[in-house]
Amino acid sequence: GLLMALDVPQERGLGHLDQRYLDGLEVCRFPLLPFLQPLPLDWMYLLYTVMFLGALGIMLGCCYRLSCVAFLCPYWYLLLLDKTSWNNHSYLYGLLGFQLALLGADRYGSVDGLFRPQKRNAHVPLWNYTLLRAQVFIVYFIAGLKKLDADWVGGFSMGTLARHWLFAPFRLVMSEELTSRLVVHGGGLVLDLSAGFLLFFDATRPLALIFVTYFHCMNSQLFSIGMFSYTMLATNGLFCRPEWPRGLLARCPSWLRGWLPSTQPPQPSPDCHYGGRGARGGLRPRQHLAAAFTILYVLEQLFLPYSHFITQGYNNWTNGLYGYSWDMMVHSRFHQHVKITYRDGLTGEVGYLKPGAFTQSRRWRDHADMLKQYSACLSRLLPRYNVSQPQIYFDVWVSINDRFQQRLVDPRVDLVRAPWSPWTPTPWLLPLLVDLSPWRQRLQELEAQLDGHTDTVFIADFPGLHLENFVSEDLGNTSLRVLRGKVLVELVEQQQNHSLQEGEGMQLPAGQYHKVHTVSPEPSCYMYLYVNTTALELERNLTQLRELRDRVRNGTEQSPLPPELRPILGEAPPAGVPLDPVVSLFLRREQREQRRERESSLAQRLRRFLRRKFFLFRRSALMTLIALRNLALGRPSPERLAQEVAFASWR
Repeated sequence: GLLMALDVPQERGLGHLDQRYLDGLEVCRFPLLPFLQPLPLDWMYLLYTVMFLGALGIMLGCCYRLSCVAFLCPYWYLLLLDKTSWNNHSYLYGLLGFQLALLGADRYGSVDGLFRPQKRNAHVPLWNYTLLRAQVFIVYFIAGLKKLDADWVGGFSMGTLARHWLFAPFRLVMSEELTSRLVVHGGGLVLDLSAGFLLFFDATRPLALIFVTYFHCMNSQLFSIGMFSYTMLATNGLFCRPEWPRGLLARCPSWLRGWLPSTQPPQPSPDCHYGGRGARGGLRPRQHLAAAFTILYVLEQLFLPYSHFITQGYNNWTNGLYGYSWDMMVHSRFHQHVKITYRDGLTGEVGYLKPGAFTQSRRWRDHADMLKQYSACLSRLLPRYNVSQPQIYFDVWVSINDRFQQRLVDPRVDLVRAPWSPWTPTPWLLPLLVDLSPWRQRLQELEAQLDGHTDTVFIADFPGLHLENFVSEDLGNTSLRVLRGKVLVELVEQQQNHSLQEGEGMQLPAGQYHKVHTVSPEPSCYMYLYVNTTALELERNLTQLRELRDRVRNGTEQSPLPPELRPILGEAPPAGVPLDPVVSLFLRREQREQRRERESSLAQRLRRFLRRKFFLFRRSALMTLIALRNLALGRPSPERLAQEVAFASWR
């Protein structure tokens, strides 16, 4: 892109860090609590094995309480160990695991029921169902309330989602903009607000099941959200009558019922209270405690999504610890430019780090607490590379919900020594320029006026700050135009300054640095217009090759092709004649298009999906066995271990 992060060569920066990261010598982590640290690798695989066995025990109802503990403890440890993996989905799995540990989910069709008659085909207390139904209801309803945000209602949160093939039937009768506004945003809002209510009542449940199932099946194709869509599909059964599994099993053939759970009415359970006439005894303390816990838990879950006034240090442009807010898909971000600058505290020498050095995560770019943790980690690691008392500065540019690209944090603040507290607002966090939100409609109109070869970036900056940028030589036609405020454009190599006001613009030289200073008292807004002349020329050449091939095939081309162009007809290049790079790219594109056409059927997509899952589980199983072997017998030589890992990763 135009605004590139500075990937500085080794002689200017620390370009040799990647291998030391891969060797596991230096890694930056983002735990919620500072004392949380990962175990050695082999022990982590053992932890995963325990968690897997716990999940398997929960599914089978085998040693149920112990299985819940075996799953729950490692899961929450891993969740709190790495904030970069947090989202609403992983948080929900942890909540469901916690609830299952308290519920009687092993009373029907469980292994425990085979050995403990009092649990076999027994009643389940109603508060068990209430707790699970309330949790799923909160997920839907709070997600709907969060979608009442002006950005979602205005259609800016998922602005490009309507282009997906799943919405092609809607685009037959509506424009793309109307599909985005009514179907994507309006439909998502209505479904989230109403799904919990419609699932709860018997009269509306069949209709709700149809729409909710369609909704989650679409989400599984639209987003890379793992098992969340299938988990929510599985929760649909919680809202049906409790006896529906018995009715389903009763329809099976008689020869099969002997191998299936009983279809007889359940036996009374000592955990339940049977009210009404003839009821013996009152509520026991355990049942009072269960009722109180259910009420308190539901109230706590209703409060947490709106508790961000307490943990103000975790609030950025959006509120909260990015895990328990249920504001799913309400905010979309696009990062244009990230620069990390370090300064030697003794010598004053300045250098640059590649964004993401010492870590594979990118979530730190959006959260002040992670930026603080990242800077503290860098300050500990850089002295090993002869950088004394390092000072760390971040310059993060991001657009949220189709707004201008703007800075997230103050690039003049050394985050190593900057204050941060989870209970107070972050002072070095720059505010979101919400006053410029009405510009989004105009920005869309400006983009619509561009041809297919011109691209644009819209920038907003604060008074007293400047953007340092480099225009690649491939961008031979780049200009800057001011939309609001006043800026000073400094051409570094030419040592020239140009003052621009609203409506004025200038051409920028390619292959050079320039700085754009905001000199107006209010934030400035400007736009880059650029044409990738190298890519444009390449596309023209590829189009000419495609047209030439078509003319030769249909007989309208009379001139013989030169030897270097014969491969476009499927012929092998002559001996001693090197393959032209443009011809090579043309052939690769043709092969990709042919392969895409062959693999576009439903059967081929299903085959690719199953193949990916097979190799994923194969690698997980083999790596786990290697780790357990290492714990039991010790690690082999590094050469043998490398061969084993390579075999496990083979595809």
